Amino acid sequence: MAISICVGVAPTFSPPSEMRGDFSKTRSFGAVKASPGVLPLRKSGGSTKISCVLEDVEVLKTSGKNTGVVRIGVLGASGYTGSEIVRLLATHPAFAVTLMTADRKAGQSLASVFPHLITQNLPDMVAVKDADFSNVDAIFCCLPHGTTQEIIAALPSSLKVVDLSADFRLKDTAQYEKWYNGAHRAPELQKEAVYGLTELHREEVRNARLVANPGCYPTSIQLPLVPLLQAGLISKDGIIIDAKSGVSGAGRAAKEANLYTEIAEGMKSYGLTSHRHVPEIEQGLTEAIGSQVTVSFTPHLIPMTRGMQSTIYVQMTGGITVDDLRAHLQNIFNSEEFVCITGCPGRAIIVSTSTHLVKGASGLSFAKHEYYDGLARDQWSPSATDNQTITRLKTVVAPVLSKEMIET
Repeated sequence: MAISICVGVAPTFSPPSEMRGDFSKTRSFGAVKASPGVLPLRKSGGSTKISCVLEDVEVLKTSGKNTGVVRIGVLGASGYTGSEIVRLLATHPAFAVTLMTADRKAGQSLASVFPHLITQNLPDMVAVKDADFSNVDAIFCCLPHGTTQEIIAALPSSLKVVDLSADFRLKDTAQYEKWYNGAHRAPELQKEAVYGLTELHREEVRNARLVANPGCYPTSIQLPLVPLLQAGLISKDGIIIDAKSGVSGAGRAAKEANLYTEIAEGMKSYGLTSHRHVPEIEQGLTEAIGSQVTVSFTPHLIPMTRGMQSTIYVQMTGGITVDDLRAHLQNIFNSEEFVCITGCPGRAIIVSTSTHLVKGASGLSFAKHEYYDGLARDQWSPSATDNQTITRLKTVVAPVLSKEMIET
């Protein structure tokens, strides 16, 4: 679930063979080898009891109900982000999944859709219109963009909600209408929504009822850039972002452009000048420094299931060195369990890697309820058979640098 930020020469990024095949298999990308047989250590050194994305926050107030377990409903559980949320929740002792919806898969078990979840004790999926929220304390909404505003507005006001769609990310509803081609259907609720990039907005997330989970690209881009811009270490002008993502970021619905024969053996840029994450990225960077920031952002689709890398080119301000950038990021994120700073000699090139389904979506949204719930990071103790989960939750990038790369 970690995001790793490398300041300096970019590490190698090559499509891995292990990312093909079953969706539940371990993944690797570039200089990262997510081996199911090796558990990465926590930053503090010793423990291999690696938490999901647990953070120190206040206990969830559940309308007078104190069951000892936070009861979770997942709307859209049969999609990729929905199933990831369920997988993370199902192995945590402080959460219980009591409701799952999936209109097209209503009446089915989640294990019939994702067999790797067959060992989990989960309710069958139901249609949203048939959902009973009386046995739920909090909701993860994993429905497609444009479908969540009215649904969330109709939920009981006592529920904590984390929305993984883009429906509440843009604070200006006119911007939403422009980029998502439709009027915002819950403008009053938008005023309440908190943008949930937890490492940067911890207190806001702690006190929020509705959290808009950031997009995958914006997560990998804002985490390194916001601290550097706020400290005046880099210029707000001339920021260039070359980003690459695996195919599952496009969702589970059948699309011709995402067929195997369209994707395999190649790479392509898409959404040039029109990608919907651009206003979200610029909104976050602009708010961080109180001055308009415009970026050049080019996303690419690469032939692997999951994984993301954003290579960011920036101009340092006068007298600032690459070492200064690295030192500042290390200082900012030193206590953050799921942000790792690595580095190497070279130009000011920031490489930010993550898995868009976990750190960029499901895991990042999971953090919101950890902030609601006041749980210890090491409370979650996965079994020895859950190594695949662990390797996705925390991956430390160790750039593979050749002598030629360093000299360059």
